Amino acid sequence: MRNSWVIAMRELKERIFTRSFIWMSILGPLSVLLLIYFLFQYGGTSKQRWQVLVTDPTGLLENKIYTNRDHTIEYAFLNTYLDIEDFKQGNRYQQYDAMVEVNEKVLTNKVSYVFYREKPSVRMQTKIQFNLERRIEELMIDQFTNLKITDFRRIKQPLNIGFRDVNDPTDESSDLRAWVGFFFGAVIILFIFLFGMTILRSISREKSNRIVEVLLAAVPARQLLLGKVFGIGLAAFIQFFIWVAIIGAGLFYFRENIFIDLSDAANWKYLQATAEVQQQIQMDQLFSAREYNEFVGLIYERIHFGVMLSYFFLFFIAGYFFYATFFAAIGATSGSESDGQQFVLPLIFILAATLLIGYFAIYEPESTLTSWASFIPFTSPMIVMIKLALGYSDGTGYQLFLSLLILTISALLMLVLAGRLYKNGILKFGHQVRLMDIMQWLKKDL
Repeated sequence: MRNSWVIAMRELKERIFTRSFIWMSILGPLSVLLLIYFLFQYGGTSKQRWQVLVTDPTGLLENKIYTNRDHTIEYAFLNTYLDIEDFKQGNRYQQYDAMVEVNEKVLTNKVSYVFYREKPSVRMQTKIQFNLERRIEELMIDQFTNLKITDFRRIKQPLNIGFRDVNDPTDESSDLRAWVGFFFGAVIILFIFLFGMTILRSISREKSNRIVEVLLAAVPARQLLLGKVFGIGLAAFIQFFIWVAIIGAGLFYFRENIFIDLSDAANWKYLQATAEVQQQIQMDQLFSAREYNEFVGLIYERIHFGVMLSYFFLFFIAGYFFYATFFAAIGATSGSESDGQQFVLPLIFILAATLLIGYFAIYEPESTLTSWASFIPFTSPMIVMIKLALGYSDGTGYQLFLSLLILTISALLMLVLAGRLYKNGILKFGHQVRLMDIMQWLKKDL
């Protein structure tokens, strides 16, 4: 193990002090932050257009809601109660995309609900809340105070509007947590691919310039392989932590200084300014802050860091060693560096397929495909993260440990097999890789 540790430190120092590693550690997360900024600042140019039915039995709103020249929403009023099932099934209401419930207690409890047929964008949700809230505040000022509207807005609290699917009015189903798991799984896949390719290029380069002959004279093949995989893995973890630190700090800065949360009472001074804004483009840019804060809330508030991060690191390590041995075996058995690049295509296909299966698992977490994929070592790092984010049901928690056990055993087995291929193939040059040769190398004793 001492030799493996020395090799690992050599590989680590060789990479973390290179310009490419340093620039990737800085420019990579900054590029992600820049993409997020442009996505929320200038994205969403294709606008939803909604027809909204407002049920106002007491006539509180007086059939008025000011949309501030917003042509993406059209309101209609019904001065009577309307049951959710009637809105859902009634032919006369099918033209409406959503129903807003306004009852006589809205002025005191500040609660209203919007029942939609298809989930609206966060920007559309913000617009509806903004329009309804401004109408409610005008009524409150008129009925209960002698204050000016500017004074009232300094002390008011935002209206609490809950958006709910008309087919799921109790809001029991949600795929937001699944996307958290998908994000964790995608990070594993991304770093496995990036540093797996680093292993492949490193072995191919040492093989072509014959440095490996010198190394094997001092270090056994298996220890050399283990040290190389472990050292490059440490570099991957260091770069991952740098990414997390920079992106996390950047998201927090955006939330506090650029994308101000318009629904937060503490930021009401920004909402006051929007009353005089007449250009719809400016309004959309202000509403984009709500979309961003939903995104940040998904990262900061919906992730159970203690549980998710613990299993994330376990599956990251096991998944990395499982895939890294494949990249190492390809590099050791290939006759040239170009051959290694060709043989890595099946692994790229498998990693891409894992992302697709993960996307499928978000919407079908209980399907047979998802269940099997959570135990297959190639796909389990992604699928388990999604299932863990959604939560394992009672009596199925053992599946999480079983998946980790299968992945760990598979990684150890592949390390042994890759060690045999590494020893028997690393000193061969200019040959064409044949399946028969690979089988013979696997049968040879170390």
